[in-house]
Amino acid sequence: MNAPRTRVQRRPVHGVLLLDKPLGLSSNDALQKAKWLLRAEKAGHTGTLDPMATGVLPLCFGAATKFSQLHLDADKTYEAVARLGVRTTTGDAEGEVIEERDVPRIAPGKLAEVRGRFLGALQQVPPMYSALKRDGKALYEYARAGVEVVREARDVHIHELNLALATDKDAPTLRIVAKVSKGTYIRTLAEDIGEALGCGASLIALRRLATGPFDVAQCVTLEQLEAMSEDARRAALLPVQALLPDHTAVTLDPENAGRFLSGLRRRGEWPDERTVAVYGHEPRALLGTAHVKAGELIPGRLLAPTEIQQILQSTS
Repeated sequence: MNAPRTRVQRRPVHGVLLLDKPLGLSSNDALQKAKWLLRAEKAGHTGTLDPMATGVLPLCFGAATKFSQLHLDADKTYEAVARLGVRTTTGDAEGEVIEERDVPRIAPGKLAEVRGRFLGALQQVPPMYSALKRDGKALYEYARAGVEVVREARDVHIHELNLALATDKDAPTLRIVAKVSKGTYIRTLAEDIGEALGCGASLIALRRLATGPFDVAQCVTLEQLEAMSEDARRAALLPVQALLPDHTAVTLDPENAGRFLSGLRRRGEWPDERTVAVYGHEPRALLGTAHVKAGELIPGRLLAPTEIQQILQSTS
């Protein structure tokens, strides 16, 4: 007979946890584990990583969930290993092998030429095994049913790209390190590079090294988080404003801060600005986001007064 599960007493937790997601765990499973360890009431993430991928996964708690969508547009850096000469149904090691080819001798000049071909702006067709929706269903649902859906090519940008040949257990492999724009599929990039090298390729490993301003060196693992005390877990959280690094800061006095939190526009001598982080003065606390147009500070996403008070109490 199983012992009854201990009910976790939830509490308000506000901030961002940079998690080094482990191999084999879905992003949501990792989120739920961290949420349980922090005893947080509300949590979300800033975009998923495949179960076979590891690395930077920012997790948002409490008030931070209001700004998680802003991070979806961030550039990301990945390190991947592709097996050359093998193509699979999914573009990675989880799929069935559909083609094997001999790998030709690849001269350094050829590798440099292929790198140049994929560096910069390009168009990429999303893979069938992806979470993109068509008529309310994810593409991978169609793929598992044996249905091929026509996908339109999308504009992406490869900001940085490094390629290096290696051998893994007598199989030739290609190490790829790429800094890419949002919407870029590394599986598809690896497959396309493999075709350009004349042998095809499929991913066997994928690790996200950075997303936006967050680097894997800043991350904690679930094992490390589990070994911490409750106070240490709370201390591992970055403040909510860590999600707003490129926002221009504007500070309001108490009277204007109260009106701003009520959703009212404020007037001031501010230049036009698309992204603004608004703070209260003494004590300094994040109130929300806004934009400035023609001298008006126009509210965007706002924190609730109770959230602001909880954050101030937790940091005092």
